[in-house]
Amino acid sequence: MSDSVSIPAVTTAQMAEVDRLMIETYSILLIQMMENTGRDLAEQARRMLDGRLTDRRIVVLCGTGNNGGGGMVAARHLHNRGAKVQAKLVADPARLTDVPAHQWNILKVMRLTTEDDPDLAQADLIIDALIGYGLSGNPRGAVAEWIERANASGRPIVALDTPSGLNATTGQPGSPCIRATATLTLALPKTGLLTPQARPFVGELYLADIGVPPELYRLLGIDVDRLFAEDTLIPVS
Repeated sequence: MSDSVSIPAVTTAQMAEVDRLMIETYSILLIQMMENTGRDLAEQARRMLDGRLTDRRIVVLCGTGNNGGGGMVAARHLHNRGAKVQAKLVADPARLTDVPAHQWNILKVMRLTTEDDPDLAQADLIIDALIGYGLSGNPRGAVAEWIERANASGRPIVALDTPSGLNATTGQPGSPCIRATATLTLALPKTGLLTPQARPFVGELYLADIGVPPELYRLLGIDVDRLFAEDTLIPVS
């Protein structure tokens, strides 16, 4: 990315306002943003696997929120492009909110979901779509267990938006916290991802275009223009 293009960072509260304005002011629905997210995440996975998806084993660890929904969309796109995908919902399906539930039902019809525990050690790539930017406190229960399993697998991990367990505003890692090979953050980097204490957990940081209009950022006093003129995925130094 050109050094002349500045990439501002946002707090969790600012990102929540971006999401609100997308829906309430611009009528860009959550399901549209989720589709963009999942397509971008699938492309990030392809690039991390040297551009080859055919027969590559990918495990997608999904939470019940919108972050998990983005992972579910990625699972569908990766399957369509030839990968061998297993999607694991790390929670009771009854806890899924409407849009992630819709995505999960698609995966069930496609037979990409698994009730069994996937063998993470055999994966070419693990996708962390467990917890989004709204985390407060340490991960608990099954989510904490799968974070520890992913970290112990020794396999490459790409985290969606923020490594699960990391405070997206402060960069303080929880216990446990995903140690990602790369993190694909959405719209704008979260402030916590750029802190020194977050670096061992974030890995290489990339930014994905989910379709936020520059005019929306201006409403919030944030100057963003032409970030994605050359690519929908860009590295953040």
